This record gives sequence, C-alpha cells and structure tokens, in this order.
Amino acid sequence: MDMISDILLMAGALGAGLYCYVLSRRLRRFTDLEKGVGGAVAVLSMQVDDLANALEKAQGSATVSVSRLAEVSNRAESAARRLELLVASLHDLPEPVAPQPEPISPFFVRDSAGVRQ
Repeated sequence: MDMISDILLMAGALGAGLYCYVLSRRLRRFTDLEKGVGGAVAVLSMQVDDLANALEKAQGSATVSVSRLAEVSNRAESAARRLELLVASLHDLPEPVAPQPEPISPFFVRDSAGVRQ
C-alpha cells in the first residue's frame, strides 16, 4: 500500500512539474516583446503616449484659435456698432438741395476773348 501511494505521489509530482513547464513556455511566448502580447502592449502603450502628446498640442492650438477668434469677433462687433452709428447719423442729415441751374439769358453776349458767358 505504501508503494502504491508513493507511485501515485511521484506521478502527481511529475504531472505538476510537466504542467508548470508547459505554463512557463506559454507565459514566455505570451510576454515575448517581439511576437507576443507583450510586444503588442508595448506598441499600444507607445501609441497612447503619442496620441496624448498630439491631443495636448491640439488643445493648445484650439485654445489659441479660440482666443484669436474672440478678439476678431470683438473687433467686428465694434466695427458694426460704429457703422450703425454712421448710418443712423446719415439718416439725420437733411436732403441736399440740388443746385439751381443758372437761368439762360435770351441774349448772346460776346466778351473780348470771344467766349460766351
């Protein structure tokens, strides 16, 4: 009986050793930086860093664009107010009086230079 239990114990130990060996090989392939998931994780991590940097640059650029747009918008609103005042002041002006044409004399007069007056 002792002999059978020793054989079963040895078989269990060999099975556990073989199981650990297979797991270590799988783990090594899994974490391989060139072919395995570890490499994919490393590449994705680098891409995330690059995207984060690009996002920060885009946010900075957008902030600058928003401030410039606000400045230009304020200038345009100010110009629009001035134009409205100018148009309103033009409505307040009296209509210009058309100059009266000089009456035509029924007589033809010649001066010393020979030019009609």
